[in-house]
Amino acid sequence: MTSLTAVPAYAAPAPKAPLERTTIERRPVGEHDILIDIKFSGICHSDIHQAREGWGDAIFPMVPGHEIAGVVAEVGAGVTRYAVGDRVGVGCFVDSCRHCEYCEQGLEQYCVEGMVATYNGRDKNGDPTYGGYSTHLVVDEGYAVRIPDGLALDVAAPLLCAGITTYSPLRHWNAGPGKRVAVVGLGGLGHMAVKLAHAMGAEVTVLSQSLRKKDDGLRLGADRYYATADESTFTELRGQFDLIVSTVSAPLPIDAYLGLLKVDGAFVNVGAPEEPNSVNMFSLIQGRKTLAGSAIGGIPQTQEMLDFCAEHGIGAEIELIRADEINDAYERVVGSDVRYRFVIDTATI
Repeated sequence: MTSLTAVPAYAAPAPKAPLERTTIERRPVGEHDILIDIKFSGICHSDIHQAREGWGDAIFPMVPGHEIAGVVAEVGAGVTRYAVGDRVGVGCFVDSCRHCEYCEQGLEQYCVEGMVATYNGRDKNGDPTYGGYSTHLVVDEGYAVRIPDGLALDVAAPLLCAGITTYSPLRHWNAGPGKRVAVVGLGGLGHMAVKLAHAMGAEVTVLSQSLRKKDDGLRLGADRYYATADESTFTELRGQFDLIVSTVSAPLPIDAYLGLLKVDGAFVNVGAPEEPNSVNMFSLIQGRKTLAGSAIGGIPQTQEMLDFCAEHGIGAEIELIRADEINDAYERVVGSDVRYRFVIDTATI
């Protein structure tokens, strides 16, 4: 095993404080661990929610980042899945109980005992976890996935959250030929939902506040694009969709969106607003509709998603930044000024 290693990282020292360069300790490489030389780390809106305690109390100092792409630099003696030089990714969790009914099904994100978050969590020893805004990460081999050679690491990094977060509900609710899918919001999550639903063969409609990104939406694979600020949209599209995937992290008029579903249609939330939402039960009863949520995906499905993306030539649309641009990038994400995912070049940390 290696000795505990100090590695550079960017951390929020306190809630709402600007991120700053620091040094963190990574655990030694254990028997079943791999050491990842992180090459790229995506910036997810979740990072901002947590660094600013928008979702509740958090652990500081915090090193965000759960869209991690890199190369294996060292393996433990018992590692069988990976070798030095392999291209790998790590998403939103780095461990789970491994024995509950959901872990045994490859649904580790729903672990009964709670998955161990990649950052802003605590490992089984009670130590805080630190994420991908750093140069290296040690993780159990069972919680890393292989990035296919057909995917560049920079555009693959956001797939570890934005990609799987949208792929999982599209698969679960059977998006494909003959299905009409609407994507609410064309941001970091939404642009991936459009690409994936299109590749699955569904008819895809984007529902965005304005038509500002219409050309992008159509280029990414949308068949139609409507502005939700135009009230006529909710009249024109009433009863049309089998599945609506909402990727926005702000409260929505849920009843209006439920009105766009066919009988037995589903409205699935993958965006997580900081404020509660409300719904009129008659919006569900009249049409046997489903209001649901979905959280990322397990390790097997994340690997399936990466292989699907490689097969179809799908990567995230990214803006590559230096580490010293993270704080500016946070403000731009909050202002919806990114097309469509910031990715940190960790060599600049």
